[in-house]
Amino acid sequence: MAAQDPNQKKMATVTAGKVDLKQRQIRAHYDEETITVYQAYSSEIASKAVDQQKLCASPQFRLTRMTWIKPSWCWMMYRAGYSYKDKNQEHILALKMKHEHFIELLEMATLTTEPGKGIALGDTAGSSKPARGKSSVVKVQWDPERTPRLERLGYRSIQIGIPSSLAATWADKWIIGIEDLTEKGRALERELRENPGVTDEELLRRGLVPPEREFLVPLEVQKVIRMD
Repeated sequence: MAAQDPNQKKMATVTAGKVDLKQRQIRAHYDEETITVYQAYSSEIASKAVDQQKLCASPQFRLTRMTWIKPSWCWMMYRAGYSYKDKNQEHILALKMKHEHFIELLEMATLTTEPGKGIALGDTAGSSKPARGKSSVVKVQWDPERTPRLERLGYRSIQIGIPSSLAATWADKWIIGIEDLTEKGRALERELRENPGVTDEELLRRGLVPPEREFLVPLEVQKVIRMD
């Protein structure tokens, strides 16, 4: 497990949307060794990735593109429309990484806006984008967090862009577990549609929304990615 900064504030458990309302805070589903991030892929890429437990198992997975990952389940639901938005993003994969590798990505990061110019506000960090050259710079963007109903919240959720130069290492070595959660996302959408009065607490209890807690990172990393 990666060492955590002893000067960090106590973790706040995220349950049913009740969080410490910091503007820029990493919240995720994690255990003592791994953290879960999400991305949506086509059926071809996702099925082979799950079967072989290798994200790059399908030749359709391109290592020449920047890939954006996110630790927020609700933001993934927003970006992929519960998996219904785009046929090339119709499978939601949960990707497990070790803490130290996740933090290593952040140590190499720069914001998508210049320092001092604010945080990018657009919801543009969801799909793979062509990488420019062989940059080793990891991109970080802070977008508005979402509720299970995809409503915009007043605080931010981190998106992490992995450049082509790191894609092979990340996909082949740093991902240590892959699970297809497409049906879970669709079950969430169905429950919200059929039972609009369902509470966030009930969604959490039924496993349609995962428990997410503040994930602490070293102070130097906080400065790099302009956390609160």
